[in-house]
Amino acid sequence: MTEDFETCDLTCSSPSGDPEETLKTVKSWSMECEQPIFSVLGGGMKLQKTVDARRPTISGSPGKTSLAAATSDTESGIYSVESELCVDHESELDWYCGTEQKLICSHCATVGSCQGHTVTPLATRVTVVRNKLVDVCEKMQLQALRIERFIEQTLGAKEQKLQAAASKAREQVLAQVSAAREALEEEEQRLLEEVQREEERVEQCLLTQRAHWGQALTNLSQTRSRLVHTLTHTPDAQLVTSVQEIAERVEEAEGVGEPCDTDQLSLNPSCTESKLLRGLWATAVLLGPNAYGSSCLKFDERTVSPLLSLSDDFCTLTFLHKKPRQSPAYDPARFDSWPNALGSLSMSSGTHSWVVDVGQSGAFKVGVCYASLERKGSGNEARLGHNSQSWVLSHYDGDYSFCHAGKKVPLQVARRPERVGLLLDWPSQTLLFYEPHSCAVLYSVSQNFSAPLLPAFAVTDRNITILH
Repeated sequence: MTEDFETCDLTCSSPSGDPEETLKTVKSWSMECEQPIFSVLGGGMKLQKTVDARRPTISGSPGKTSLAAATSDTESGIYSVESELCVDHESELDWYCGTEQKLICSHCATVGSCQGHTVTPLATRVTVVRNKLVDVCEKMQLQALRIERFIEQTLGAKEQKLQAAASKAREQVLAQVSAAREALEEEEQRLLEEVQREEERVEQCLLTQRAHWGQALTNLSQTRSRLVHTLTHTPDAQLVTSVQEIAERVEEAEGVGEPCDTDQLSLNPSCTESKLLRGLWATAVLLGPNAYGSSCLKFDERTVSPLLSLSDDFCTLTFLHKKPRQSPAYDPARFDSWPNALGSLSMSSGTHSWVVDVGQSGAFKVGVCYASLERKGSGNEARLGHNSQSWVLSHYDGDYSFCHAGKKVPLQVARRPERVGLLLDWPSQTLLFYEPHSCAVLYSVSQNFSAPLLPAFAVTDRNITILH
């Protein structure tokens, strides 16, 4: 059995057929849709280039409507009064080119400028956009519900809790301030009473000393008057026989002794010692904006020992394991034997603080000293902490200690500090060493400083740095 194949020409049935009608048959070609919303927005559907050879010929005639034109505006979701026409082909713009993001006609998609681009029927594109708008509106509605619920429930509950939390916070502040005020008032009363007792003690000592030395002065004057009378009115023969009597009166005069000033005649500074007040004072300074001191504090290059290397910014000292071959030029301010260096800031008034990064150094000293400290030689006169002119915190062989005048006070350090802070209050003559991270006081000392002080440093392991 044989089958006859009918050949179909893709031409108009009449010579006068409209080519536009024939080209519109492209809409019967297979289309491949990309389903995700954002994919459609980016490209739409790709036009298939293969045509089923067995598909019947669509003959175009003025009285017939193409398949593309069969889709009504109502079905596609397009609500327009008048359709726009393609400028190049004068055909209806019923396709969308995702590549160029514009409306095109079927001619543009097949043989025009958008051939091979990702195209989509306008109705499909409109449906996708409308679906996206529906999704967006639904999301906005859900978001609005969440906002309403947040306003009504969450913010309402927060407003109710705010009053209770604020009231509790006020009570806590008042309680803490009240406790601090009460403690301060008690400490104030205790210190004032202590000062009063010390004042009365010194006054009594002064009265006693005044009475004693007043009587001694009277006796000494009387004895002297008698001796002068004996010297001027006693005949020579009688004067010679009065030697014993004269010796007794001289011995009596010598027994009066020499007056001397003692600490008992002065107010004891320890009567104002208070850990509470010192702690409050130190906390106020250490937590303030000037905890790291002045930015002008650096190492004085003239004082740096040849055993140390000074950084270009004059803020870091590094210990040299080998003495340099060429010694620096002689300078009377330079330490020549001990690995010491002094700071550039002289302090004789006000309050000063600075922080030293000691890092992992296993041997260092930080403190203060008089400018008159000896700089030459290997004796204790130039060794920090081993004379009466320097006060330092020392770390050596794992131990921490406070050193002054050759005496060491061992310090109990809970955690090895990587930084050491120093606070010098000249009005109260107080030097305090602390750990900047926790503001824990490592050691404090009160001393009657008699001359301006300079920051003092020493390092024999790695390096130390002045922080700003």
